[in-house]
Parts: sequence; C-alpha cells; structure tokens
Amino acid sequence: MMDLKDIEEVYFIGIGGIGMSSIARYFTTIGVKVSGYDKTPSALTATLEEEGISIHFGEAAMDKIPPASPGLLIVFTPAVPSDFAERIHVDNGDYVVLKRAQVLGIISRATNCVAIAGTHGKTTTTTMTAHLMTVAGLEPKAFLGGISRNFNSNYVHGTSDWVVVEADEYDRSFLQLDPTIAVILSADPDHLDIYGDHATMLEEGFRAFAKRIIPGGQLLVRHEIAHLFSDLGDVLLSSFGIGAGDFCAQNIHVRDGCFYFDLHEPDGHMVIDLRTELPGRHNVENAVAACAVTRLSGGSEADIRRGLATFKGISRRFEKVFDDGKLVIIDDYAHHPTELNAAINAARELYPGKVIRGVFQPHLFSRTQDFAGGFAEALDQLDQAILIPIYPAREKPLPGVTSQLVFNKMKADKKRLFSNGQMLEWAKKLNEGVLLLLGAGDIDALIGEIAKYHKNYPPHGSQ
Repeated sequence: MMDLKDIEEVYFIGIGGIGMSSIARYFTTIGVKVSGYDKTPSALTATLEEEGISIHFGEAAMDKIPPASPGLLIVFTPAVPSDFAERIHVDNGDYVVLKRAQVLGIISRATNCVAIAGTHGKTTTTTMTAHLMTVAGLEPKAFLGGISRNFNSNYVHGTSDWVVVEADEYDRSFLQLDPTIAVILSADPDHLDIYGDHATMLEEGFRAFAKRIIPGGQLLVRHEIAHLFSDLGDVLLSSFGIGAGDFCAQNIHVRDGCFYFDLHEPDGHMVIDLRTELPGRHNVENAVAACAVTRLSGGSEADIRRGLATFKGISRRFEKVFDDGKLVIIDDYAHHPTELNAAINAARELYPGKVIRGVFQPHLFSRTQDFAGGFAEALDQLDQAILIPIYPAREKPLPGVTSQLVFNKMKADKKRLFSNGQMLEWAKKLNEGVLLLLGAGDIDALIGEIAKYHKNYPPHGSQ
C-alpha cells in the first residue's frame, strides 16, 4: 500500500463520480498532479477541468494513462466495469491500482476521522457535520457525497487533523476506515446484491464497521438500532434520536417554514430552540447526530446554534429548484423506499393543502427487484405518481425488471408510466401544486430542463 508522501501523480478511472471527484480535489490541493477518465462530461467534470485537472471522455485511451512509475497511483471506482479497457490495461501493467475506498482509508488513517454511515441520510449528515465543525473553528477536511451549498464543493480543505467522511456500505467500502468517531444513522436492507441478506449486511457490514473504531473512540447510533451495537467492548456508545436517546430532539415544531427543536444532551443539559431550514423530521434526527459529533469534538452550544441556522443543505437533497407561489418543483436524490417516504412526508408537512405529485426514476435493476413493493407503497402516498424508466448505472438488465414492476404493485388510481420525453411534456403543462422529482440517476438533467421551462415560459393549464 502506498504512503501519502510517496504519491506524486494520480490517475482516476471514473473521475466524474461524486466520491472520486472529492478525492481528486484533495490531491490537487496538496500539489499532486491529477488527471483522469469519465464516460461523459458533466457539470462536475467541467468544474474539475476549471480547477486544472485534465479529463478525457468516451472510449478508453491508454495513451492518456501516465506511464508506470513509483510515484504514480491509479484510482478506480467499482462503478467502472472490470472489463473496461483502461481497467484491464492498468491491472495487467506495473501500476499501483487502488479502489476509491482504499485511498480514502489511506488519507483518513493518519487523522481524527469522523465517519458517518447509514443506508439513509449520510450525505446530509456528513455535510452538516462538516459545516458545524467548520463554524466551530475545528477546520476539518471533508469528503462529501454531494455538493454542499455552503462550500459549493464536495470537498472541504480544512487545515486541522480532523477529517469528516461519508462511510459507504456499498461494496463494504467503509471497512477501509478506522474512525475516531463513527455515526450509524440507519441500517435498513439495501445493496443485497453485495451482502445477500439483511442479517449478513448487519454483521459483515455495519457491525464490522463499528468494530473498526479506534480503542476509546466514540460510536453514535440511532436509538432504535443501538441495541445491535451494545457489545463492542472498548468503544464509548451513545444513542441519538427524536424523543429518545442520549442526544435527543424534543419539542419539535414548524415555524415560518423552518423546523425548531430542543436538544437534550447526555448530561441533562438542554440547548433550547435550535433552528434548521432542512425539511422533514428525518432531517431533525440527522441534525441531532451532527450536533452530537460537533459537541463531542469540542464545539460549543453557540457553535451548533449558529451552524444549524446557516446550513444551506446539499444539491439534490430536497432542493427547491422552482417556486412561483403556485407551483413548487423539488429535486430529491431519494432512491430507497424509506427515502421516498421521507421526501413525500416532508412535502406534506411543509405544503399542507397542496397537491403533491411525484416523478420517480428507479435506480438499479437489482434495487428495483428487491424493493418494488416498498417503492409502490411509498408512491401510493402521492396525489399523482409518474414512473419513468430505470436508471441502470453499473448494472445490466434483469429479466422482467422494469418500472412496470413497481407500477403494477401500486394501488393508487392516479399513476402513469411515461418515457422520459412524455414526462417532460407532462411536467411542462403543470402550473400548481408541488412536483417532486425523485431518484439517484440522471433525472437531474431532466429537472434542469423542466425548471428552465417554467422560469422562462409559464405554462397554461394543468393536469
């Protein structure tokens, strides 16, 4: 395994991914030469190029890969198929080749690492924690799974030995980390293509991750699942939650479009009337976790109050992209039934009395197969639901697995199955209510077209 001080140049295969690009940005900030490949250009790759990183797109190009040398590191993401020509070339050459997760482990190992895990909420909580710790003067580095609207980046270049990372359970990536403080927000069934079943996911995933906390370190776990981690030995275990837990949100209420709550701390101290602009009670719980980490790492009551009040959120996490007083369009990354429920419930709470419509793009054939019933049950809560084709990402099609599978399980009457083009034409005709655009695939490109249309050409009539 390479030492950080020996790395002189890094080449990324799949540099445009949200996790890969944050590490690429880290290396450029410490003066290491960075270049890479990605399948297609995006807003994120354009930003990386503006920051001085050379990127090529489309087909494999072995002549773009730097020649093997002792100071060269090749980094790849599992999202790139193993039979991709550049992967084959470096795997068979005299290169040091590491997964993104291994590199993140190397970077974080020499630091006080805050690692935030969970099947839901980790990007929001990681980003919020990085912001609160920055406001507290703790100056962490941070590797984020989304674009922070405070930092306008998915990487924060702090100057201290604190680092905040999103600990991803996919491909057991988080088992590369050795945290000082770890958070487990949730451990619902997901990525069963990797783990096989929920019990294995808990034991070989989340419990194995918790066992990697350094001796004497801290583990914060959502109250409802804290009992699963009560036997870890030399780790300080605390729980958090709403109405229960060592760190606990109480007296939650909505005022002037924001959520307010009191934070009860383990010693009985109460931090009164904290405010967050993030929607939904699930985000109040995420805020409790972020506040707990910040307090445990040295932040003050005033720091968490100021940090929460100034936190702007993350792109594609319940992000309002259009609002003319009649029609509200919200972009959300939700791609699991629990996340769909959270987004829909947040919209109901923030926009009482409005018609709530939703467009859902399922993400991955395997996830659609595993959770078709849960997706259908969540989407049935909408006043009108639109399903568009599955975004396959890294996967090949599975027989019989399409958006129709979810559609057929839905019980609600007001549901439609559209192509992307049909959905765009339908969305342009809306002029009232709330439109949720939901999914972790390329639905964000469609969102931009819808929002631009409504900003420039107010539609007539509605459906």
